[in-house]
Amino acid sequence: MRRFKRVLLGVVFAVSAVAGTAGWASGNAQQPVTGPPPGAAAWSADRSLGRALPDPARAEPERVAAFFAGLAPAERRLLLERHPLIVGNLDGVPVALRYEANARAVRGTPYERLARDGRRILAFDPRGRGQVAEVYGDLATARRVAVVVPGSDTDAGSFDRPGKGHRVVAGMAKALRDAAVRTTGPAPGHGPGHRADPPGAPGTATAVIAWTGYTTPVGVGIDAATGDLAEAGAPRLARFTRGLTAVGAPRPSLFCHSYGSVVCGLAAADAHASDIVVFGAPGMRADSVADLGTDARVWAARNADDWIARVPNVELFGLGHGEDPASGGFGARRVPAREAAGHDGYFAPGTDSLRAFAAIARGELR
Repeated sequence: MRRFKRVLLGVVFAVSAVAGTAGWASGNAQQPVTGPPPGAAAWSADRSLGRALPDPARAEPERVAAFFAGLAPAERRLLLERHPLIVGNLDGVPVALRYEANARAVRGTPYERLARDGRRILAFDPRGRGQVAEVYGDLATARRVAVVVPGSDTDAGSFDRPGKGHRVVAGMAKALRDAAVRTTGPAPGHGPGHRADPPGAPGTATAVIAWTGYTTPVGVGIDAATGDLAEAGAPRLARFTRGLTAVGAPRPSLFCHSYGSVVCGLAAADAHASDIVVFGAPGMRADSVADLGTDARVWAARNADDWIARVPNVELFGLGHGEDPASGGFGARRVPAREAAGHDGYFAPGTDSLRAFAAIARGELR
C-alpha cells in the first residue's frame, strides 16, 4: 500500500509538472507516422521485372536483401528511378542504392539541403514533420556501427539545426564519430596500458548514424509523458537495425537520448543491438535490464544537473516510463558523466561521457 501511494503521488506530481508547462493545453499532440512512405501502392502494383516486388510494409529485411542481391544492375536502377522513396527507405536494400535513391527523393522538397555535399542519407520520409537518417563514416566497410536515437523536438527540419552543435542528433552523431576515430588514450575504466586504436587502425572503422526515424514528442506534454509515440517508433527502430545487419553491417550499438530511451527500451528485444546506451532517460518501460529481453549490454548515464532526475520514475495509467535506468537496482552498467552538463550535454567535446560513449562504440568497454 505504501508503494502504491508513492507511485500515485508520483503520477500526480508528473501530471502537475506537465500541466504546469502548458504542454497538454498547447495542442501539440502528435500523430505517429507509421507504415511505408508514399508510393507504396505504385510499388506493389509494379510488374516491370516480371514478378512481384517485396511488400514494403511486411517483407522482412533479410528477404529484401536477398531479393536485391538477385537483381541485375539495370533492374536495380529501374526500381530506383521509378520508386526512389521506397528504395531509399526499404530496410535490406543495399546501402549505396539507398543513398542515391534518397538524394533523388529530397530534391524539390523543403529538405533539399540533405542532397548537398555528398551527404549519405540512409532514410528519408517527408510525411508529417519529416524523418531522416544520415550516416557519418563508411557504413559499407565499418567494423563497428552506432545509431543515435533522439528524444523530443527532433524531425527532418531540426535534426541538424545550425548553431546547435552536439545538442541536436546530427551533432551528437558527428561528435561520437569524431571521438570514436580519434586517439584518446586510455578508455574510461581501463588502465594506462590500454589505448584507443590510432587513426586508420581496424578499430577506428566506425560509422555513426543519426536516426530520426520516428515521430518524436513536441515539448514536454502528454506525448512525452506517455509511451504512445515510443510504441509506434520501436518497431521502426528494430526494423531499421535489422536492415543494417541484413546488408552485412555489424550489430549496432544504440545511443538513446531522453524520450529516445523509451523507444530503445521497447525495441530492445528485436533490435539486434550489441549495446544499448541510455542517457538523460526518463525510463525504458521496464523494471530492470532483465525485463528488456535483450542480450545487448545495457548502459546508463545521467549527470548531476540533468533536469530529468526530477521526473518521477513511475508508470501508472499510461503515464510515466518506469524505473530509472541510472539507478542501481535497474542493473545497467554505469557510464561516467561528471563532466557533462544539463540534459543535452552528454556529447560535449572533452567530456568523460563522450569518451566513454566512443569507447563503447569501438567495442572497448564491456
